[in-house]
Amino acid sequence: MIHDSILSTIGRTPVVRLHRMAPANIELYVKLESFNPGGSVKDRMALGVIEAAERDGSLTPGQTVIEATSGNSGIALAMVCARRGYPFVAVMAENFSIERRKLMRFMGARVVLTPASERGSGMLAKASELAERHGWFMTRQFENEANAAIHARTTAIEIAETFAEGGLDYWVTGTGTGGTLKGVASVLRTRLPGARVVVAEPDNAPVLSSGVNQTFAVDGRPQVPHPVFRPHLMQGWTPDFIPGLVRDATDAALIDELVPVNGARALQVARELAASEGILAGITGGATLAAALDLVERAPSGSRILAMLPDTGERYMSTPLFAEVPSEMTEEEITLSRSTPGYRFDATPATAAPSLAPTPAQAEPWAEDFVKQTIRRPVVMFALEWCEFCWAVRRMFRHFGIEFHSVDLDSVAFQAGDRGGAIRHALGNRTGIRTIPQIFVDGQFVGGSTDLFAAWRSGKVQPLLKNAGVNVRDDVVTDPAAFLPGWLHPRQ
Repeated sequence: MIHDSILSTIGRTPVVRLHRMAPANIELYVKLESFNPGGSVKDRMALGVIEAAERDGSLTPGQTVIEATSGNSGIALAMVCARRGYPFVAVMAENFSIERRKLMRFMGARVVLTPASERGSGMLAKASELAERHGWFMTRQFENEANAAIHARTTAIEIAETFAEGGLDYWVTGTGTGGTLKGVASVLRTRLPGARVVVAEPDNAPVLSSGVNQTFAVDGRPQVPHPVFRPHLMQGWTPDFIPGLVRDATDAALIDELVPVNGARALQVARELAASEGILAGITGGATLAAALDLVERAPSGSRILAMLPDTGERYMSTPLFAEVPSEMTEEEITLSRSTPGYRFDATPATAAPSLAPTPAQAEPWAEDFVKQTIRRPVVMFALEWCEFCWAVRRMFRHFGIEFHSVDLDSVAFQAGDRGGAIRHALGNRTGIRTIPQIFVDGQFVGGSTDLFAAWRSGKVQPLLKNAGVNVRDDVVTDPAAFLPGWLHPRQ
């Protein structure tokens, strides 16, 4: 099937039965919302609210879209806005995962961070300020009925059709904006009336089960943070206020049961899901499944349980979910490596490794002249396009705002007639060094990447930059060694 747009691939996510995590007398299923193109259930919301705003005229062509987000909604809106042609600004508390910021920026969004101490209500207030100040369209995902409506049209129908034969006994979800909860639960009441709606929430921030009401301003925003809120591990769940759509679901008595979930338990279940079922899910997926497993322990034999898994685990690399996953070889893996003699990082090869440098062409006058003329530029790096050391220098220069000229000797521009090889040979004749990169500042040879970093730390290269008229940012202080690839850093 050929799609006209990435947006038409949203929805129709698979339902998978779990076998190793549930007893044979209980049918435990998960709905994998990570199969949406943006990697989460929020793709549905983003498409729904943007299309609704286009229809009613509240979003005009080229207008900037803004939203407060823990990340998944922002990634989804960045994707939809990229395809629809709207600039997008995400407002996100600084304590949410770094991967999410990068994904949004990768898709062209701008990300404004707010202090972690101000929680969800702080980022919501900031988004509202920016929208009002600049005339931007705020999607208002926490109370926008279009959020719930698209789940009623898509997610709920998919579930109802999947379980039309045999029925469904329990549907388990968490609360974020409340769009999934309200939209799906309202349809299940008529399409699968035997299904109980079970909502999981953090055990240390039980804003719903506390029974304490949330107060709202006239514009629908919370007046003050919810009094029982506490910081928790489930990014995307339970902000420090009860969203309007969640309040709608509770007012309509759409929730049959609330299940508290411990953060450590959520991490454990997410890891077990990956290791035993081969399914990669995030912390909220682990938490939802933990609530479903609680039901497994007490549900009647033959029960059918469906848990929503909102996103993929890959956007939690910098969170506690992956904190215990090593990046270096474990003792067991080192033992495996040592069980055969070849290709070991901790042993000297039996024969000398071949040189990675190409056999240089003979130095030619034109190449000698090319090097001589090129190093007259203020900052020059002779490099290879995909060399990690060259990329470390590039990252350093960009970090400090240093404009530079890069001669990529292995690029297509220098391949014809082995021009790159001839230039590299001429360069070696001048410096006496064959390795790459080679950096020149104000006509003087500084050396390779580690030489440059050492010269920066000692203060020797800064006067050369100043003499060459090169501007350098003085508001950042970073050890250039931080830009080297991770595998070069000493093992702890």
